Amino acid sequence: MGFMTDAVHAGQIPEETTGAVITPIFQTATYAQEAPAVHKGYEYGRTGNPTRLALEKNLAALEQGKFAYAFSSGMAATSTVTKLLKGGDHVICTANVYGGTARYFRQVMADFGMQFDFVDTSSVDNVAQVWRNETKMLYVESPTNPLLILSDLRKLAGFCRERNALLVVDNTFLSPYFQRPLTLGADIVIHSTTKFINGHSDVVGGVVVTNNAQVAERLAFLQNAVGAVPSPFDCWLILRSTKTLPLRMRQSNESAMTIAQMLAADKRIQKVYYPGLASHPQRELAARQQLDPYGKPGFGGMISFDLADFDTA
Repeated sequence: MGFMTDAVHAGQIPEETTGAVITPIFQTATYAQEAPAVHKGYEYGRTGNPTRLALEKNLAALEQGKFAYAFSSGMAATSTVTKLLKGGDHVICTANVYGGTARYFRQVMADFGMQFDFVDTSSVDNVAQVWRNETKMLYVESPTNPLLILSDLRKLAGFCRERNALLVVDNTFLSPYFQRPLTLGADIVIHSTTKFINGHSDVVGGVVVTNNAQVAERLAFLQNAVGAVPSPFDCWLILRSTKTLPLRMRQSNESAMTIAQMLAADKRIQKVYYPGLASHPQRELAARQQLDPYGKPGFGGMISFDLADFDTA
């Protein structure tokens, strides 16, 4: 199916009892069993829920992935991914990364013996300079939060593959509508579904998507063992939102371009950070890497800018 159809239907089948076409909110913590370990696929709410499974299948389809795991926040998703590693492992992370991610790496995981370097991942050479034998993961935001710096995901994927390390991409700022990192060679994609995927400011959530069966098996175990899962109602709200994701992303992209061009022409603004502008140094990469499902470049709905002086601020 195409992206628009998947956004509406992927992961959702009519409910067996009533034929309802919208996945119900299965608001339950426990499930009846005919006998111990004899059940209908669900044992406990933390371990599995039909509403959550529908959302996971939906998001996997949108990212062109085989496996997806929903979490109670984007940081819960990131936290779980780092648990694929062990003490002594080294992670290279985008320097201009979301503050919550940087804080988690520096102030939480470093205490458990993991090592981190933060570099400008827009250059593969920068990554190579800090690479070690212990490096097991490259964690990339593209575009970054907040300065919208891009990294060449296909190049980085090849670099990581040669060294048997995982490439993890936070795709929150573009959503799967404008970028699908798995198709560019990434091993794992992370979203804060709180942002564009949900888009209604009424849910905090996260998701991890992969095509790697071995990674998926471990993520499934960690999702259950750690337990940072979203509620059935939150899953239902996000599933509601994916139906309009293509429409919302197209409009956000169009509006952002208009605003970025207006800001760029304003003398009170020193610099505008938006990859869609012709003056942006990475526009060619954006136009090649950030494509909607029909092959048209998309630059997303986020803009950053510097004011010309303190008085303007």
